[in-house]
Amino acid sequence: MSREILLLVDALAREKNVTREVVFSALESALASAMKKRFKEDADIRVTIDRATGTHEGYRRWLVVPDEAGLQEPDRQELFSEAQEIKPGVQEGEYIEEPLEPVEFGRIGAQAAKQAILQKIRDAEREQVLNDFLDRGESIIAGTVKRLDKGDAIIETGKIEARLPRSEMIPKENLRVGDRVRAWVAKVDRTARNQQIILSRTAPEFIRELFENEVPEIEQGLLEIKAAARDPGMRAKIAVVAYDKRIDPIGTCVGMRGSRVTAVRNELGGEQVDIVLWADDPAEFVIGALAPANVESILVDEEKHAMDVVVDAENLPKAIGSKGQNVRLASDLTGWQINIMTPEENRNRQDEERAEMRATFIEKLDVDEEMADILIDEGFTGLEEVAYVPIQELLEIEGFDEDTVNELRNRARTALLTEAIVQEERVETAQDLLDLEGLTPALIAKLAEGGVQTRDDLAELSTDELSEITGLSEEEAGELIIKARAHWFDEDEN
Repeated sequence: MSREILLLVDALAREKNVTREVVFSALESALASAMKKRFKEDADIRVTIDRATGTHEGYRRWLVVPDEAGLQEPDRQELFSEAQEIKPGVQEGEYIEEPLEPVEFGRIGAQAAKQAILQKIRDAEREQVLNDFLDRGESIIAGTVKRLDKGDAIIETGKIEARLPRSEMIPKENLRVGDRVRAWVAKVDRTARNQQIILSRTAPEFIRELFENEVPEIEQGLLEIKAAARDPGMRAKIAVVAYDKRIDPIGTCVGMRGSRVTAVRNELGGEQVDIVLWADDPAEFVIGALAPANVESILVDEEKHAMDVVVDAENLPKAIGSKGQNVRLASDLTGWQINIMTPEENRNRQDEERAEMRATFIEKLDVDEEMADILIDEGFTGLEEVAYVPIQELLEIEGFDEDTVNELRNRARTALLTEAIVQEERVETAQDLLDLEGLTPALIAKLAEGGVQTRDDLAELSTDELSEITGLSEEEAGELIIKARAHWFDEDEN
């Protein structure tokens, strides 16, 4: 039998072009399965084959587990205290083993054993093919549609089969068997039994890779695509930067007579591509991303990571785009929330903000409307600035003497202190919210002011309600509400 095993290993290794070790491992699994059939319970069997002689030995084994953990799998585990009596010195996480009588190879059922061996070899072959592909570092696959599976396309390229899900195809794209397709490697799923490579034709990375293939200057490091955003099949925006001043980044990506950008568009089913200049300055980047619209003015809100962009009536449709497409893509490209408004809307907003600041100064500083307007005109936007800017800045205001300045500073500081005390009291009344991740004392104070004092109060809010109370974006509000609701599900499980 030993010689028979060695001959089988050599024959299969040559036939399947795999290592002898792969075949030995597969055969050990087959023999272990045969030995396991002797037991009614779920025994853990280990088989070793001597690589030189072909002789094999089988063992039943039990994993040594801590006494306090108990036996989760009694047929495969042994408590540490009992294992010590059987094999003194054995440690937790090790095994105790019991030798088994060897099985005759002929009694296994040759066909079943061979099938098990061949399956393991097929798995090893597939793993080797996958590793060879990954080693090549290819980010785009070009292949042929082999078949369609529930709307997904199975793409064959060489020995590799990859899956292109319907959701990752360009809308209105109708692929048929035999069509040539290129797609971006989105992920590799090693747990999948069949197509382990998942493709995408809709991801922004796909358009980046296509441009890198078409534009040699990118591979040479003279150009870089810093960001990309897509509405697949309709429109895309890419942001490029040149590291060589002699190069026009947009013209280089467009190519002679539009050859390079046309090649990309053809691959993407005619998708319109806007190429914009990337800029370190976020406002400048947003202005470029909104092309072809011309921007009149822009206001950056670092705290909310948002920008209010003012465009005239003529440029408003261009800035927004069909169904909001242009502003949405610009927002995705830059990573900033972009709010488009007309000059009239901007003036109305500024008037509202000015009225709010005026009311705050009049109430908190106990000044008249005229002095409040002077502070606003001089650029003061809040009590903190009045309280803590250098005295000289206030003294430079026409009509402000030292006594006036000191009085204003003292009133501002007193108002801030009062607000801080009120905020602290609000936080104390909302103790249930203190340990909730993502909530700052300032947010808790706002919630308390709005009558939200417990996690349940917060959990019962809608995203719109929470956004209105706190000023958070709808996405941030939604995440916070989910966290607040988490304890409901924990209680259900218990």
